[in-house]
Amino acid sequence: MAGITAAQVKELREKTGAGMMDAKKALVATDGDMDLAIDELRKKGALKAAKKSDRVAAEGLADVEFSGNTAAMVEVNSETDFVSSNDRFVSFVKDVAGKIAEAQPESVEAAMALPYNENGTVQDEITNLTSVIGEKISFRRFNLVKKEDNQVFGAYLHNGGTILALVTLEGADEQTAKDVAMHVAAINPKYVSREDVPSEVLDHEKEVFTEETKNEGKPEKIIPKIVEGRMNKFLSEISLVDQEFVKDPDQTVQQFVESKGGKVVNFVRYEVGEGIEKQADNFVEEVMSQVRK
Repeated sequence: MAGITAAQVKELREKTGAGMMDAKKALVATDGDMDLAIDELRKKGALKAAKKSDRVAAEGLADVEFSGNTAAMVEVNSETDFVSSNDRFVSFVKDVAGKIAEAQPESVEAAMALPYNENGTVQDEITNLTSVIGEKISFRRFNLVKKEDNQVFGAYLHNGGTILALVTLEGADEQTAKDVAMHVAAINPKYVSREDVPSEVLDHEKEVFTEETKNEGKPEKIIPKIVEGRMNKFLSEISLVDQEFVKDPDQTVQQFVESKGGKVVNFVRYEVGEGIEKQADNFVEEVMSQVRK
């Protein structure tokens, strides 16, 4: 039996994202043959894949790819952020975004059925990734954004894809759109402009501000004026075009875009794992479970 070195284990982990003990066992079982060890991990992982279905996948990456006037934003989740640096996982996220931009499926289910490579569909590749990497991989969502010929896209990825922002501008250039996308990623506005805020949101906030002002003991006759001021402040904080531009707080986003001859059309922001209740893992117990094997 060939002696297995730490360098071999490290190489296999880098290629597959597998755990240290799993990588070592696979190499031992295959007498150090790297390709056979990868196959061994896939086989073992395939048997365990069903057990991973109830795990929480709240880490991962988002990415965007373009096809003509269509942009496809995707989010693919994993259980730990370690997987997000795995080359195969990163390539998968980018490839899926490209295929969705071209095929423009109508649902996640339709996207999962798209041909991925000669070995099968997107769903098949997710199963393979789950098997090889040893974590639950989940294709969570995608968004197709379309623009007109006189409009431009601008995208910004934070930290490799933990936050993704896509902005569409009319009458400006891609760099301007990218600058606004960076602002969206950092500040997280809720609407393009105050005109887009739903009436029920406005009514709720006005009611809250009115009661708050009354409880402060303000004179009855000036309460409407105070509420109006607080509503304006609230709207300027949640509306993209009214926000202070992150790269130049002396002007609003609208003023910045207009200085470049443009107008904000829309934006979409993805933050990986938003809305998913993350599982609190016991790291010590996880390590001890590996030692006991």
